Amino acid sequence: MAAHSGRNWAGLMFLCLLFVSVAASSNVEDQVGGFFKSGHTNNWAVLVCTSRFWFNYRHIANTLSVYRSVKRLGIPDSQIILMLADDMACNPRNPRPATVFNNANQHINVYGDNVEVDYRGYEVTVENFIRVLTGRLPPSTPRSKRLLTDDRSNVLVYMTGHGGEGFLKFQDAEEISNVELADAFQQMWQKNRYHEILFMIDTCQAVSMYHKFYSPNVIGIGSAQVGEDSLSHHVDPSIGVYIIDRYTYYLLEFLETVTPDSKKTLADLFRVCPKRVCVSTPGVRTDLFTRDPNTVLITDFFGSVRNVEITTETITLKRNVTAQSCSGSSCPGSRRGKRRKKLAYANQFPVEAAYEEEVTKPQWHFPMYFVAALSVFCITVVSAFRI
Repeated sequence: MAAHSGRNWAGLMFLCLLFVSVAASSNVEDQVGGFFKSGHTNNWAVLVCTSRFWFNYRHIANTLSVYRSVKRLGIPDSQIILMLADDMACNPRNPRPATVFNNANQHINVYGDNVEVDYRGYEVTVENFIRVLTGRLPPSTPRSKRLLTDDRSNVLVYMTGHGGEGFLKFQDAEEISNVELADAFQQMWQKNRYHEILFMIDTCQAVSMYHKFYSPNVIGIGSAQVGEDSLSHHVDPSIGVYIIDRYTYYLLEFLETVTPDSKKTLADLFRVCPKRVCVSTPGVRTDLFTRDPNTVLITDFFGSVRNVEITTETITLKRNVTAQSCSGSSCPGSRRGKRRKKLAYANQFPVEAAYEEEVTKPQWHFPMYFVAALSVFCITVVSAFRI
């Protein structure tokens, strides 16, 4: 009887432990699920300026400004595809060579010294754009020109240029239609090349470019309704052309207030440029998106993924007692009386270094007063002989 009772107690204890372990496991899964609730593990950006020529300066500035913003928020160059005509910084009409500004006060040179353009000049074509999105690139294409996304990638696609109802021009030579763009996104979905897409476009009649979308998890934002123009913001008199578009100007004004740990959501992004300041009427399409925009953080698309846990616990690091301190000649490899050479960066151009060394060598020369006195002496001697 006692043995039977002991077995019952053992069975009961086993069931209790099993229940506790299942509950703990479920709690851990819930915590992990909440920690990675966005569902994605990496962010990418495809930034495209479809214009060229000097009078389209503002479109270059639009793209470079967004490029600067996504880099500031954490997306590295290795995960940004930048397509740019790249003909403004060194244009003969540019009064400030090697610069591109997005504001008449010229506070920020958005071209800078660390811009990595992946597709430039005549490489900015409809074909290359579609190939980048769908991954249908030649094997010889370098890694820097590839969109290496997967089914856990959030992708920001930003486009600017000249367009109309249902099309966007590429460098006044060809066009991409809203149907072609929608089919490209569908290919990406079928090939598991994205988790969510935020599509933004700043052009005339911009909302027409996302009317044909039918792939899931896509949000579309356009700067103007069908029948409306997307207008420029202001002119820089010293440059002589419009330097940024209205929608992108207010978009940047908003992004400058966003930090990597910001809690601002896509719903805040939708309100960045009301008609009273944009003149045109921006549009948003969210019916294909499964999450509530009021809960989706801006940094889910404009920043890098940093899933970290913040703790209030203070950790005190102990000193390594096994490390022995040394001083003077007792340190291994030291030599008494010998001063260590100061470390410095090596010269990038050894030829210039050799030239500087040659110039700095001491050279013998006569003082000016000695040369003058010698000249007077020679003239006096010559005159005396003539007399």
